[in-house]
Formats: sequence, structure tokens, C-alpha cells
Amino acid sequence: MKAMIKTGLLCIFSLMIFGCGQRDSNTNGEPVNPADLILIGNHIVTMDPATLGAKAVAIRGDEIVAVGDRESALALAGKRTRIVELGERALLPGFIDAHGHFSFVARTMDSVNLSSPPVGTVRDIDALLGLLRARLTENPPADGQWLTGYGYDDSLLAEKRHPTRDDLDSVSAEIPIAIVHVSGHLAAVNSAALSATGISAATENPPGGVIRRRAGGREPNGVLEETAASAATFGHVYNSSGDRFIDQARRAVALHASYGVTTVQDGAAMMADVAQLTAAAKKKPFAIDIAAYPYVNRLLKETFDAFQPDADYTGGFRVAGAKFTIDGSPQGRTAWLTEPYVEGPPGVADDYRAYPAADIDLYNRQAADLFARGVPMLVHANGDAAIDAMLDGLEQAIPDDSTRDHRTVIIHAQLMRADQIERAKRLNAVPSFYSAHPFFWGDWHRLSFGDERAQNISPVRWAVNADLPFTIHNDAPIVPPDMMRLIWVAVNRQTREGHILGPHQRATAREALHAVTLGAAYQYFEEDRKGSISVGKQADLVILGKNPLTVDPARLADIPVLETIARGKTIFVSNDELRQ
Repeated sequence: MKAMIKTGLLCIFSLMIFGCGQRDSNTNGEPVNPADLILIGNHIVTMDPATLGAKAVAIRGDEIVAVGDRESALALAGKRTRIVELGERALLPGFIDAHGHFSFVARTMDSVNLSSPPVGTVRDIDALLGLLRARLTENPPADGQWLTGYGYDDSLLAEKRHPTRDDLDSVSAEIPIAIVHVSGHLAAVNSAALSATGISAATENPPGGVIRRRAGGREPNGVLEETAASAATFGHVYNSSGDRFIDQARRAVALHASYGVTTVQDGAAMMADVAQLTAAAKKKPFAIDIAAYPYVNRLLKETFDAFQPDADYTGGFRVAGAKFTIDGSPQGRTAWLTEPYVEGPPGVADDYRAYPAADIDLYNRQAADLFARGVPMLVHANGDAAIDAMLDGLEQAIPDDSTRDHRTVIIHAQLMRADQIERAKRLNAVPSFYSAHPFFWGDWHRLSFGDERAQNISPVRWAVNADLPFTIHNDAPIVPPDMMRLIWVAVNRQTREGHILGPHQRATAREALHAVTLGAAYQYFEEDRKGSISVGKQADLVILGKNPLTVDPARLADIPVLETIARGKTIFVSNDELRQ
């Protein structure tokens, strides 16, 4: 009797996994509805406990129709079914970008890459200036356009300082030049750019920003912080539109696909870009899903009052919620803290804690309004003072009788304290940790914050121990959307200099994978259709060269992305895969 019950339960389980009627055949022995693609292997990481140990996955159209054993999957094969034997390759859910700036990535496609290794080649200011001069010679900007670059990092330059207007004037004194700091929160411009933006010695610092000055006076030195930087960069640099912007956007889609990303975020999107991307998606669908969160800090009241997200993607694009920014960046030393920096920017007082980059009263009002309307929110908060302000505003926004599952996201949450982890759990907030930081800026953070605070940057283990849902991200284009390197950093927390920054905050490989698959789908309210290899979900998959759960954790970043499948279609195949 027990054997009969066990057999019956196995049959029911098989029907749950493979669905009903999938094996029905026509008179020629063909399945009535054959699969388009069947993938078979011993390294299928489904991220779904119900399908743990699966050896095969079948796809029809844009949907996963079977997950389980090899024989049952092959029963769905027709004459035109593509059958892939994975061998030592691994199959995983497509990676979900928990936070990035898609439109910003698109617009960097045509700018000069001024990043330091391993992203670029710049090690000193002379090398940076050389790249700008080369671009000016080979492809000078059209009349009225600026020469632009992105990704320079003062913490990694030999001079350990920002380039100034004088440095950039040596490239050109006539053509406006603007280069964006790796954080995206600062910029350096030349004299022509300062003139074009109307910034002079008489210009006061804007609210939430700083115009750095030459020593002993008020003359701008060309380095701009926060809102002062965005006035120059977004108004004059990252302002492509029309066919050029959409071409950049489609190239940015291809870039993300090469890293296994099947859903990407456009955090802090401009409303004009939302309109352009919406129209482009209707004309020709994007190959991956793009979820936009428009930047609401500066929206006109009538636009804000009418703001409402989309329930579904159209042509691979939807407005998923709203984005608010409270402070700056740790690597730019503008993250807002409760305790002073150990080492701050040049010339600041000993008690420097940085500052809010936004009107906190405006955030409180907007948070209450968005919550009341059911609009999902992302709130950029790096420093612990900014996180306090973010959680204060959220708590004020939630009515006492509310039980709504809002999943408000704390973007970056880098200097999050242990008590804030507990408070976030109570308020149902989801931290999205900028877990790439320990490698890229861990050594810099030790100088900025001291070892105790730096050791707990992006405190993943505190979140795991508290059973608090979380995600991890790259914040592209600040860091390229390399998901395997992100996972490697979260698991190892090794800095550029080889220091292990907070070993007690390490994630396991499975926890890191969950944070960029099912965990990220949860953050987006999309866990019912994405994030795991499960029957009925969207066929978003990535094939890796090795299984990240079985390789040496130190080698995670070396695992190549071989193929990316979005909505059932292959959208990226690596050269290594093509040669096999």
C-alpha cells in the first residue's frame, strides 16, 4: 500500500512538473505541441526547490513547459525541436539586474572610456588626457557638441586627485569637455564647459551640490559634486535623442545580454527617455525586458501627480515604479553619514559627514503620496544617515492599518547598520546592496571610513541572518554589468590589493545567485514569471561554462557566459560557444 501511495505521489509530482497532456501525439507519433528547445544536462541550477535536481528543460515559444528528467523532456521533441546536450556547461535562470541605469549605459556607448583596470586602461591623468586627445583627433565632436568621457576614478589615479579644468584645458580650451566620475555623482569639466553652463566665481553652490574652488578663492577648479555635476552632465553630455539614442539603447541591450542579463533596470530614468523607449519598444520590441523607474526628485507637480507605473511589459519595456535619490556615493566621499569620515575630500572640516543630495521634506511628501497610490519605490541611500532618513520617510508613509506588500527598495544600502537591518525587515523594505564595492573600492573605503565601518560595507550576511530579502547589483555603467564578477565579489569580498574586506559578510554562491535571479524577481514583483527555471515561467535562461555552485569560489568571475536566451530566443552566443 505504501508503495502504491508513493508511486501515485510521484505521478502527481510528474504531472505538476511537466503539465497535463504534454505527451499526447498525433498519428505520426509527433507531440501535438512539440517543444522548440530542449536543454539536457547534469548542471541545471533551477533556483526552485520544486525542480531541484532536474536534468532537462523544455521550452515552447517564450515559456518553460517542462522541467524534470531527460526522458520526459525528450517525449516533447518534434522534428524541428532544437536539442542541446549541455555536458559540463551549466543552465541557470537569466540574470536580473537589481539596479542599474540603462539609459546612462546607452549614452556611454559613444563616450571615451576613462576607467582604470580592469575595466579600462587609465592609471594616471596623463593617460586620461591622452585618450581624450586621441578621440578629439580621430573623431572630433560636431559643431556645438561636447567631448565627453566617463569612468575616471581619482582613487585609482597615480595622482590621487580629480582632473581639473586646467588639465582638461590642455586638451582643448575651445571645445567643452566634461568627464564623469566613476560614481556618476561628480564630474570634471574644462573652462569652455564652465562657461557654457554659466558657472563662474559668482555662482553659488546649488542645493544638494558643491562647486569645488581653487585654493584661496572662489574661482571654480572644474570639479563638480552631485547636483552641480548633474546640471553639466545630463543637460549637456548625456542628452542624445531620437534615432541616435535608440541605436545606443539597442547596443546597450546587446551589452547586457553578453553578461547573461535578461531583465535590466533603468533606475532614475528621465521622463523624456521613458517616452522614447516606450515608442521604440512598440515599433520594434527590445530583446530583453527593461524596467524603468523615473527619477521623481525634480518632477513637476502635475507630472508627479499623474505618474503611474505599467502593469505589464509592452515590447520589452515598462515603467515599474519611481526612483528618489537622498545622498551621494562612498567612492566620491559624498555618502551622508551619522559619524564623520576618517578621510574626507580635500579641504573639508574634521567633522565632515557629507550632506543630503535632496530635500528630505520633499522625499517625505513624495514617499507618502507614492505609497498611497501603490507605486513601487526605489530610494538611493548609501550612507547610514541617508538610510535613517529613507526609513523615517517610509515609516511615516505607511498607515498604521496598512498590510500592503510594498517592497520599497533601499538602493545601495552600503553603510547600513545592524539596527537598520532589523528596522528594514519590520518595514518590509528590501536592501539592494552594491556588492561590487569591496573589490572596486574596498581599499579606498578603509581610508574613508576606517576598518570597522569598511568591513561591513554591503552587509549581506546580516541580511541573511535576519531573513531579510535582499538583492545585489553592479549599478552599471558605474561598474560594467558583469554578473559573474558581481557574484565573485559578493562571495569572496577581496579588494584590489588582496585584502578580504569583512569575511563575516560573505555570501555563499547560492545566496549570491538567488540575489540576481529569484531574489531580484521578488524585488520587481515578478517572482511569479521570472527568476527560476519553473514550468509556466518566462523562458529567460543563461548557459555558463561551468556550474557556479561546484567551482572553486575564487574562480567564479572566470566562468564565461556562453549563451543568453530571453523569452525563448537566443539573443547572445559567445565566440567560444560558436567554436565548439
